[in-house]
Amino acid sequence: MELKNQDFMNMFLSAKDIEGCSKRTIKYYKDIIEKFLSNIGKSIKEITTDDIRLYLAYYKENSNCNTVTMDNLRRVFSSFFAWLENEDYIIKSPVRRIHKVKTAVTVKETFSDENIEKMRDNCSNIRELAIIELLLSTGMRVGELVNLNIEDLNIEDRSCVVLGKGNKQREVYFDARTKIHLKQYLSTRTDDNRALFVSKIRPYNRITISTIETLIRQLGKDLNIKKAHPHKFRRTMATMAIDKGMPIEQVQKLLGHTKIDTTMHYAMVNQANVKFSHRKFIG
Repeated sequence: MELKNQDFMNMFLSAKDIEGCSKRTIKYYKDIIEKFLSNIGKSIKEITTDDIRLYLAYYKENSNCNTVTMDNLRRVFSSFFAWLENEDYIIKSPVRRIHKVKTAVTVKETFSDENIEKMRDNCSNIRELAIIELLLSTGMRVGELVNLNIEDLNIEDRSCVVLGKGNKQREVYFDARTKIHLKQYLSTRTDDNRALFVSKIRPYNRITISTIETLIRQLGKDLNIKKAHPHKFRRTMATMAIDKGMPIEQVQKLLGHTKIDTTMHYAMVNQANVKFSHRKFIG
């Protein structure tokens, strides 16, 4: 039986699932590939480099997207067709000759000390405060936080084990303030759910990523803090660590980055330090 485009895509997505990609990532791949195959209207084995280039040009013109989005599309196509090549379904990936899209390096914002204090003061309950402190103190991803169980914590040692991307475990650490708030939060729990953070009302289910995203977004809106979202705590923690002299390799370990290049983005964030150093050493 001859395989159809849908079959190839489903097998690719299954492979990504086995590799440990999150459901969100797999859905992202699926949406992009489905739209592409529907637009091209060809069998996968007949798709050429020119087909992909024309599609990317068409997409850019009709969606008015930025270069980062364009390169993300290219990366998804590259991953898909490289898998088809490796599995011997096609002879050669047509994406090989499509080069990386040049993107501008943007300085991504972090939370200021003042904004962090505002959020702490305006949390409506101890659960919210414990979530914010844990995100800021450890730099863990929001997806890692929602998957934490109570037994993953070593409260006295101020550490916990998280399951990161690719199902890789790593140990992260939190400060004394976070320890106090976590203990206070856990003392209020009356349920028997093993999840570290649960919903406020019965049946006390494990908290979801969207709940935390909504919580942080609303807190930012109430306090007039721009671009408030969970990942910004991760960026803030990494920037503070680098600013205080933590070796970049150790920051990489804490964040669970496979490549140090990813961590290096955080080393370029705080322009205030560049200004201070210039005045100190140059005048």
